Amino acid sequence: MTTLPTLPLALRIVLYPLIVLLGTASIIVAIILIVLVLTYPNLPSLEVLTDYRPKIPLRVYTADGYLIGEFGEERRAVVTIQEVPEIMKQAILAAEDDRFYQHGGIDYVGILRAAGANVLGGGKRQGASTITQQVARNFFLTGEKTYTRKLYEALLSFKIESNLSKDQIFELYINQIFLGQRAYGFAAASQIYFGKPLKDISIAEAAMLAGLPKAPSAYNPIVNPKRARLRQQYVLRRMHELGKITETQHEAALKEPLVVKRELAEYSVHAEFAAEMARQITAERFPDDVYSRGMKVYTTLIKSEQEAAYNSLRRGVMDYDRRHGYRGAESYLDMKDFKSDQDEAIDEALQEIAEAGDLIPALVLAADAKQIRAYRKGGELVQLNGEAMKFAVKMLDDKAPQNKRLRRGAIIRLQKNEKGDWQISQLPEVESAFVAVTPKDGAIRALIGGFDFNRNKFNHVTQAWRQPGSSFKPFIYSASLEKGYSPNSVIADEPIVIPASQTGAQAWQPHNYDGKYEGPMKMRTALAKSKNMVSIRILQSIGTQYAQDYASRFGFDADKHPPYLTMALGAGSVTPWQMVTAYSVFANGGFKINPYIVREIRDERNQVLAHSAGVEAGEESIRAIDPRNAFMMDAMLRDVAIYGTAAKASATLKRQDLAGKTGTTNEYVDAWFCGYQMTVAGCAWLGFDQPKKLGDRETGGAAALPIWIGYMSRALKDVPIQLPEMPDGLISSGEGRDRSYIYAENASKGHPPEDAATAPEPVPDLSAPPSD
Repeated sequence: MTTLPTLPLALRIVLYPLIVLLGTASIIVAIILIVLVLTYPNLPSLEVLTDYRPKIPLRVYTADGYLIGEFGEERRAVVTIQEVPEIMKQAILAAEDDRFYQHGGIDYVGILRAAGANVLGGGKRQGASTITQQVARNFFLTGEKTYTRKLYEALLSFKIESNLSKDQIFELYINQIFLGQRAYGFAAASQIYFGKPLKDISIAEAAMLAGLPKAPSAYNPIVNPKRARLRQQYVLRRMHELGKITETQHEAALKEPLVVKRELAEYSVHAEFAAEMARQITAERFPDDVYSRGMKVYTTLIKSEQEAAYNSLRRGVMDYDRRHGYRGAESYLDMKDFKSDQDEAIDEALQEIAEAGDLIPALVLAADAKQIRAYRKGGELVQLNGEAMKFAVKMLDDKAPQNKRLRRGAIIRLQKNEKGDWQISQLPEVESAFVAVTPKDGAIRALIGGFDFNRNKFNHVTQAWRQPGSSFKPFIYSASLEKGYSPNSVIADEPIVIPASQTGAQAWQPHNYDGKYEGPMKMRTALAKSKNMVSIRILQSIGTQYAQDYASRFGFDADKHPPYLTMALGAGSVTPWQMVTAYSVFANGGFKINPYIVREIRDERNQVLAHSAGVEAGEESIRAIDPRNAFMMDAMLRDVAIYGTAAKASATLKRQDLAGKTGTTNEYVDAWFCGYQMTVAGCAWLGFDQPKKLGDRETGGAAALPIWIGYMSRALKDVPIQLPEMPDGLISSGEGRDRSYIYAENASKGHPPEDAATAPEPVPDLSAPPSD
């Protein structure tokens, strides 16, 4: 039996721990290998990365390609790595993973650096998560902080690195990462925070965006501008340390003032109501994954005309509002909550108050008869005096109501005037709507459903049923032409009294808008002057039932226009959508088109899924009235715009081919103007959601017509003057304003007498509107 030699003590002291250490290491390696063998094959497939299909929102555009809305949980714009500007790449790498192109998914150098910093810093201060790890986490894992999740993250990182190129991984990161405000990816964030495409951002803006992934809420420049600024400065410093920007660029970027968008619904043009209509249409047609598959909806809107309509309506509403005085402070804040007049908490409090376009909320810091000092949302201190505060001077008096008086703590609205200076303003209470259409095919060119979509999403163009007042008279006149009347038929403008015995209730005694009566006059003059008595006599003559049926040819609902004499004064119910449809019949020679707002819908591959297929004017299948009737109505409606209640239209636009009709309902509750030129028809309405008096002299010509003119000044800018050709079957006589027309077959029959109606019909609705 042999015995093993005994090792020297010194050697045993060195060798035995080494054996234990190697054995332990072998066990650890074996365990790791076993884990890898068992775990790696079970890692998720990378198909979601190699066949990347992000959730892309439904996007809505104007006909000329401008984005007006997007709908979906994730706001995203996918870009290729080649489309990302170099400065953006360098900012991201400096902030998140400067050794990204050197490591294999796990940055051991970064881990050691972070560990050292944490030890020296006395706690956990830095992490070392690579871009590849973040991709693995975002696509496959949860945010839980466990050793199992960390292991899976590391293994997935190795798998990703072995299957995808660095640029592919970086591209996925740039498009997938969440950056706050529902923005996923840097392209979307650039648009949301700065209102510009990624290719146009500056170094300072790139650094601000690159600072977001670490903590999108904490470094959000909208919610936490100070912390966002500190993070931006850190990213710029890292870019400079890494040699990605020069000292000059670094200094310039630090000094660059950043203009962060605070109105999140802001697009290249205000068309929120139209975008919502397009969303509803698309969702009804394609309900599955409509908000994530990247569908594109192209509307019929024209950007320049939509902008003109928006600006004109806002101006018209604000002009009306200023005519009726300042109502006082919107609300009040408790100034005890703020440490100073420049406390950041003031801006945070103002963030809770929604903007309404260019009407910016501000907090009054001091106010007296000579000056108002206010803190505007966004951080600017504004001083108002003279003309800038003249509108609100009555609310500075000690006698002003305490709950409305302008004093320290009051919330007001500021708006810039034409010179770019701040002035005091207010949110209007009145509402308005405007819609314009191409009469030839029904394409909606501009649509504004209300003063501000974010404040009131009720679409007044399609949903507001209001009395049309005198703007309904043309359809009564058109009906009379079919009964043998002509523009030169003479009818008495004299008072009418319908006794109680005939109304079945109380006596009805309508009157003209101005209370004046001019005796016998031609129909064309009566329409131009909007004479109520003439309209009533015409309706008496042709019969209310006939007029009700005839009006339905224009797209009106018969049941909303009861067959009573009050129909002559526009006592029924219409929407602006219906009115612009009806006036298009006169504009296009007698055809009823169906307005539409979506031209086509495309999928994520840009393939057309659906498109409009409307019938154009000229197809006899959609003829509503005789072309001779349309021609004569056009002539009479042009008289309205040249020397009648809408003469301001021709005088302002300096055109003789405009036609239309004003409308003002009883007690000045609704103001209308609907009119057209052969290539475009438009309708403007103004009133309160809870109907009440607009004010004396707030007629359709005063309140609604300016909105229509403002739009038409742009829509007709390069359009030559055009007048319709007289159709066959008409006989004309006279010249100028005396020129008249009559159906050839009626030339020898004479005209119906003004008292052709043998029995006045019942008038149950005694709230008939004396129209303008």
